[in-house]
Amino acid sequence: MRIGEVAARAGLATSAIRYYERLGLLPAARRVNGRRVYGEDVRVRLAVIQGAIASGFTLEEIRSLFAGRPYSARLRRLAALKIDELEHAIARSRAMQGLLRKALRCRCLTLEECGRRMLAGHGKPA
Repeated sequence: MRIGEVAARAGLATSAIRYYERLGLLPAARRVNGRRVYGEDVRVRLAVIQGAIASGFTLEEIRSLFAGRPYSARLRRLAALKIDELEHAIARSRAMQGLLRKALRCRCLTLEECGRRMLAGHGKPA
């Protein structure tokens, strides 16, 4: 498959395919008349990359997933770290949501009044 076909099937730009190859996420493509030609296995690898991105993994983390064996041990370790990261993000989001709900109820007439009430209430909007 040529790079354009791979990109179209994966829903990506050809530049993304080249970038993934440059990062080592995809093996270097075979060249025919100077053009990249990929085997069917590239679609499987792209599916793993896209699933990992959708799960919040960085490209560097994804590269470490592909580095050697056993894959499953690295995946479990990275997945556990990513779950912890998500738990912290969820907690921060819930705290922000609570502060914003309080801000919706704010009846202060001035920014200074709100600031004084926040100081008196330990950093929470009045």
